[in-house]
Amino acid sequence: MDLALLTALNAERAARRAAVLVTHLASGRQRLIKAAELDADPLAPALAAALASGKSGMVGEDEARSFLAVHVPAARIVVVGAVHISQAFAPMARATGFDVTIIDPRTAFATPERFPDTRVIAEWPDKALPGLGLDPFTALVALTHDPKIDEPALEAALQAGCFYVGALGSRRTHAKRVERLAARGLSQGQLARIHAPIGLDIGAANPPEIAVAILGEVIADLRRPVRRSEAAA
Repeated sequence: MDLALLTALNAERAARRAAVLVTHLASGRQRLIKAAELDADPLAPALAAALASGKSGMVGEDEARSFLAVHVPAARIVVVGAVHISQAFAPMARATGFDVTIIDPRTAFATPERFPDTRVIAEWPDKALPGLGLDPFTALVALTHDPKIDEPALEAALQAGCFYVGALGSRRTHAKRVERLAARGLSQGQLARIHAPIGLDIGAANPPEIAVAILGEVIADLRRPVRRSEAAA
């Protein structure tokens, strides 16, 4: 690989930005397509599908045949609230490949004993989140039902362009939440990105079932072929 291309690719990896290295098989020519440049590329639909799946592969036929080497940051989920749903959610999310972090300032709940094998941060979200570096490859799930804990986290996730933002609560609770977040300066477009009520509508009746519904919705958003740059807009 050309040194300039390798340097550019490493820069994208270090910044947790997606990119695709396109190799034209007939000529051997290579080019690096960054996620933010995807729309202008003649292979845009194929590139978007490859980024959504996270899988490398061939595209085109005959002289146009090219190999797409996909470089996508590892997807993460930040869960705000060390509650019963989170206890069921964390191991399932890890099993499907997500890096999971639990945040909750309530030290009686946010303990390693309640969340074995999961990173737990017993801090307020506005203190913990800057160190995690939220980005378009991070999902944020707010589960405490406490506006003081959930809403600063939701605001940070929307500003960072997280690919999924969801919050527990009824439609009535969410309507009041939206009013408060709008008063903090978030746009209607940003607020419309919050999944609330959270989770797929599968009739979930207990914490493990709610965890399944939430994880299914997170995965659906992760695999949807949209530009990560759009989420950050």
